Amino acid sequence: MSNNLNQTKDKLRKVSTATIATCLFKKGLKKQFIQGVQTLKPGKPTMVGEAYTLRYIPAREDLNPLSVFRDPKNLQRVGVENCPEGAVMVIDSRKDARAASAGSILVTRLMVRGVAGIVTDGGFRDSAEIADLAIPSYHNRPSAPTNLTLHHAIALNEPIGCGDVAVFPGDILVGDDDGVMVVPSQIADEVADECLQMTLFEEFVMENVVEGRTIIGLYPLTDSKIEAEFDKWKTGRVI
Repeated sequence: MSNNLNQTKDKLRKVSTATIATCLFKKGLKKQFIQGVQTLKPGKPTMVGEAYTLRYIPAREDLNPLSVFRDPKNLQRVGVENCPEGAVMVIDSRKDARAASAGSILVTRLMVRGVAGIVTDGGFRDSAEIADLAIPSYHNRPSAPTNLTLHHAIALNEPIGCGDVAVFPGDILVGDDDGVMVVPSQIADEVADECLQMTLFEEFVMENVVEGRTIIGLYPLTDSKIEAEFDKWKTGRVI
């Protein structure tokens, strides 16, 4: 991993998905928030990592017998063993949580291998166990049945759709208690820098609002005098 990418990821850990959403909206990207997905346990550190994708299609009975679990070439297993350290495994389950996308054993394996997180627009089985693991995990809702009853793993590290968002391998995923944003890889550096500045401004705004100041002219910033105050306030401050 390049130093530049490491620096970008470090910056994104300091900003919220809400700030990223606003930043991307300003750039014309309105649909980068993965829909219908929530953290299994609030309060974990912000998840940041490059997308490594797994795509499911509907299962077919002759292709998904229980013996598939024994196949070392099963793409779900292969993906768990090959998802790079620091990446986020993103699963396209077609927004269908009637059967699990994965369970606690596979998610534990990802955690032990140093994967930064896992996201599915389907569901997890063993969700209470996964919630307590030291890896950020996001899904639609708990789901007990095995993935074989509904899902057939068909492709690894190809473009997918997850929660109505196009996810390309290498895109940067950022997840917090509000949900998960997908940042296109080609603009991740500039988004990170802009979001740090936006976060600094939001701190300034919050200080003023707590002290009783009106938001008119302050948020959004339309008053030149307040803009000058902010420029002076932010001198020497870093996120």
